[in-house]
Amino acid sequence: MRVVMFYHSLVSDWNHGNAHFLRGVATEMLSRGYEVAIFEPRDGWSKNNLLQTEGEQAVAEFRQYYPGLESAFYDLDTLNIEEALSGADLVLVHEWNDPQLVARIGEHHRSHKSYKLLFHDTHHRAVSSPEEIDQYDLAGYDGLLAFGESLRRQYAQVRPKLKAWTWHEAADVRVFHPVDSKTHSGDLVWVGNWGDDERSDEIREFLLKPAKALRLDSLVYGVRYPQHALTALAAHGVRYGGWLPNYRVPAVFAEYRVTVHIPRRPYARILPGIPTIRVFEALACGIPLVSAPWDDSEGLFMPGVDYLVASSTAEMQVHLAALMGNESYRAAQISQGLRTIYRRHTCGHRVDELMEIVRSS
Repeated sequence: MRVVMFYHSLVSDWNHGNAHFLRGVATEMLSRGYEVAIFEPRDGWSKNNLLQTEGEQAVAEFRQYYPGLESAFYDLDTLNIEEALSGADLVLVHEWNDPQLVARIGEHHRSHKSYKLLFHDTHHRAVSSPEEIDQYDLAGYDGLLAFGESLRRQYAQVRPKLKAWTWHEAADVRVFHPVDSKTHSGDLVWVGNWGDDERSDEIREFLLKPAKALRLDSLVYGVRYPQHALTALAAHGVRYGGWLPNYRVPAVFAEYRVTVHIPRRPYARILPGIPTIRVFEALACGIPLVSAPWDDSEGLFMPGVDYLVASSTAEMQVHLAALMGNESYRAAQISQGLRTIYRRHTCGHRVDELMEIVRSS
């Protein structure tokens, strides 16, 4: 099978969480003997920011960690669609692509029915900024993959003629797995970007205040932290580590006792059932997780069992204190989370699900 994938970036995860899942799925496909071709724009925003802030060594390090993965860089004006799609059996086009590219691939598929063409949406824009998604011409597509049932239903309402399936993200367990560590260098670590103030209040309530109250040795990694955010971290005794390549996250998690999940507001309020990939990866790494509220409406996990849930600052403090003070409790949480990931939420599971969608469509 030849799978052609058009995504924003394979080589950069700088403020680009979809790269995590893309790498895992591509690696899984290659392990099954599929031919995988990944195309990304030469001037991609994420890669450009990575190079500007971290330099060429960041891209070189990615290649060391993922020697089997590579992408073809293209310029939209000169991209030969016919050549790129030659021999394809399945084509995936991610929503973080130029609308012109999306339309051109759809137009090609109208006269070339030898492959399945699916649009892949892993963002909240279809609900929070529908005018942006309205720019995409999906008339030539065989269907859509939405990373949550609530998002799939949204598409079903506004584009009823377009077939849509739910295809959740998952953990790449080849990379995200427990790393042996005899001691912990700190208490609480969180890996997450500040973004566009979509969760600034929640970060204060579920991370900064509890960390200060419990005097936890805490560290935050991420990008796009404005000065006022850095000031808030420092005021609460939380260190800032800057950008952390995602493939280094397992080693960092191994050095800390607990992490938290703080969903962005659109996922917590208007797109229930979508945890984002950080939950899958944390549990796969064997670190206890305490989450701010989100509605697991699809039953992906067992809230309160696979991970703990805090509805307030005080409740977050209670959960964190319990995990800090009871090693057997931590161990039980770790084991439970790992069981659920390996039973249901690996990239291997997702490739199986994708192939079933392709066969049934």
